[in-house]
Amino acid sequence: MDIRAIFMGLAFALMWSSAFSSARIIVADAAPIYALAVRFLISGLIGVLIALFLGQSWRLTPAQWRATILFGICQNALYLGFNFVAMQTVQASLAAIVASSLPLLVALAGWLIFRERLRPLAIAGLIAGLFGVVLIMGARLEAGVDLFGLFLCVLGVIALTYATLALRGATSGGNFMMIVGLQMLVGSAALFPMAALLEEPFLRYSHVWGAAFAYTTLVPGLAATYVWVRLVDRIGAVRAATFHFLNPFFGVAIAALLLNEALGALDVLGVAIVTVSILAVQLARQGRA
Repeated sequence: MDIRAIFMGLAFALMWSSAFSSARIIVADAAPIYALAVRFLISGLIGVLIALFLGQSWRLTPAQWRATILFGICQNALYLGFNFVAMQTVQASLAAIVASSLPLLVALAGWLIFRERLRPLAIAGLIAGLFGVVLIMGARLEAGVDLFGLFLCVLGVIALTYATLALRGATSGGNFMMIVGLQMLVGSAALFPMAALLEEPFLRYSHVWGAAFAYTTLVPGLAATYVWVRLVDRIGAVRAATFHFLNPFFGVAIAALLLNEALGALDVLGVAIVTVSILAVQLARQGRA
């Protein structure tokens, strides 16, 4: 792994982890599904325009279209849609921890469903990761976490796990920014009908809200997705996924810094365990690749 890939991975992890705190600010003063649909519409149009300026085409291969549609629905509409609704009542740090379990769920599903052989290090990582999540959830349940919001976070990460497994081995084949932009537009198209059915539109605008919305649209939404696609193309999905081990730490730290979310001793211990377990699973898979 070269130095450029390392910087790309660090940048992706930081941008991705920051999205939970900015989303928490957004949903406090706006209808969450409408806000997310508008965000994807704006970022998608920007992505497509940038792609056209770069000479990229929307004439994608069948595999690219399948990946674009599936990820647009599962990642943008379902995963982020569930999380935006959940963060009306769930802290950004908890949502980040649940979402960070993605590499563990992918490895577990590959083991149970596809009968993939796991190295001892990966098995140890899965067991430790489960213990860390249980530790965090136990502490949060005692503190009175909203169970419905937590359930939505879990549904979201399951949807993203399915998309990840369904597209194993898929390659982008170029047109990186076009694929990112089209994924955003697919998510927006799926979310607007859901918003019309489930929500009443409202917005209490402030400069803080506007800054959070602009940041979420351009940085975690557009830039982080683009960096991720380029990173996967550069070093492969297995090695790129190693950087997910930073997400629990970054997500909790940013939420504590920006939103003053309190962390107990069990939270800190659980995050440390989950972080190490994700790294163990990814290093084991990297050694197998």
